[in-house]
Amino acid sequence: MSQQRPTRRRVLALSSAAAAAGLAGCTDQLSSVLGGSDDDSEEDSEEEETDNKSSGQAAALADGVPSLETEYNSREQYSQPGESLDDFSDLSKWEVTRGSGSADQETVFNGDQSFKLESNGEQNVVAQLDVSDKDFTDTDFSFAIRTTTPQSITINLRLVDQFGGWKAYSLREITCRSPDVAWFRSSPGVFSQSDYEPALDALDRLEIQVLHTMDQAEVWIDDLRTHDKPEQGYVMLTWDDGTRDYYETAAPMHDEYGFPAVQAPVPRWVERNDGGSVTVAELKERQDAGDQIVVHGTHSPIHELDDEERIRNRLEHDKQWFINKGFEGADYIVYPHNSYDKTSLDIATDYHYCGGFNQSGNINTTSVYGFDPLALPRTIGYDLNIAKRCVNRAAQHRQCTILNFHAFSEQNTMSETNYAKLLKHIDNANVEVITFDDLWKHRTEQFY
Repeated sequence: MSQQRPTRRRVLALSSAAAAAGLAGCTDQLSSVLGGSDDDSEEDSEEEETDNKSSGQAAALADGVPSLETEYNSREQYSQPGESLDDFSDLSKWEVTRGSGSADQETVFNGDQSFKLESNGEQNVVAQLDVSDKDFTDTDFSFAIRTTTPQSITINLRLVDQFGGWKAYSLREITCRSPDVAWFRSSPGVFSQSDYEPALDALDRLEIQVLHTMDQAEVWIDDLRTHDKPEQGYVMLTWDDGTRDYYETAAPMHDEYGFPAVQAPVPRWVERNDGGSVTVAELKERQDAGDQIVVHGTHSPIHELDDEERIRNRLEHDKQWFINKGFEGADYIVYPHNSYDKTSLDIATDYHYCGGFNQSGNINTTSVYGFDPLALPRTIGYDLNIAKRCVNRAAQHRQCTILNFHAFSEQNTMSETNYAKLLKHIDNANVEVITFDDLWKHRTEQFY
C-alpha cells in the first residue's frame, strides 16, 4: 500500500518507541517499567501478542461510547485480506482484448507494479486471465483500485466457465473524487450471472472489465485476492440525516420484525430542534432499542475542503458531538454526499474504523471479508424491485447489501407502503439484518 503521511496517533506511537529505545542498556529499569523479568519475558511476549490481537479485533466493538481517536489505522491493518491471486508482477499472463493495458511501476498499491487500464476513447476496457486450473467454488474476490476518471464508471470481475456460463462481480459506482484520487480496496458482490449457474470448478477465464460512458477512462488495478464466503447473507438498513420518517414510521416496522437500523443523523439539524428532525433523546431511545447511531456530521461534501487541518478539525468536531451525546456507534462514519478523496480517507482513519460509501442506484453489494474498511458500497433505496434484488443477491451469494434511505417524501427513498413490503421480503429471505458492529466483526475476525 502506498505510504501515508504521519498522523498524531502514529507520531505518539513512534515517540513511545523512541522513549523505550532510549532505555536500552538499562535492563533493570526497562524490566521494571514493563513489569517483567528475563525469566518471564517469553510468556509476557505471548500475552502481549494476544492482548494486541484482542484489542485490535474488539476496538470498535466494545460496549460504551468510544474515544475520539482510533487505536489503529484500520485500512493499514486490514489492507490485504484473504489470499493473493495475482500481484500483477507478471502481466504476460494477461491479455487485453479491448482498450490498452500496461505495467505502472510508479503508481502501486502493493509490490513492484500495478496494472494500468485505459480506454481508447469511449470503448470499454477488457483484460482477461486464464484460470482454467482454478476452482473458485465458494470464493469471493477483492482488488485494489484507483481511477482518475471516477464519474460514470463500473468495474466488473467476470468469471466465464468452459461452457459459456458466467458470473459478474460488480462495483457499480465510484464516489472517490478527483483530482486527489486514492487507492481503495473493492470486494464487489455478484451483480448478475448467466441463466444457469456457472461451473466455478471448470472455469475458462477471469475478466476485468472497465465499463464507462465518458470520452476516456483510466484505471489502475492491483493486489487481486480471494476470500472465503460466510455461511449466509446479510442486510444493513441505513437511514441518513435523522429524519422523523424513520423514528415515527419506519422504526415501529423494524421493531415488529426485530430488525436494527443504522442511523446517521446530521448534528446541526438535530440541535435545531425545529420538529423536522429527531431529537437527541429520541436517538438515545432508538439506540437502547438496538439501532446503531453513527457519525454523519457536517452536511457538505468533505472533498471540497482544500486544507488538511480543516478536514481534521471537521472530523474531530463531528465525532466529538456523537461522543458527547453518548452514541456508541461513533467509530463508524457515513460520508455526507458520499464524498471522499485520498486526503480525507487518510485522516478519517484517525477517527473511524469503518464506513463509506461508494453509492449507486443499482445493485451494489459487497463481500463480507474483503472490503476496504472506509470505502464500502451501498445502494440507494428508492426502488422496491431493485432493493428486493439486492436482498436476493445477498441471500443467494452469501454477501452483504447495504440499503440507504432518507425520508418517504423524497425521491431517493421508496414509499412507506413499499418499505413495509421490503421488510416483509427481508424477513422471508435467508439473510440476517445487521449493524456496522456486526459487519466489522465479520471483517476483522478473519485475521485472528
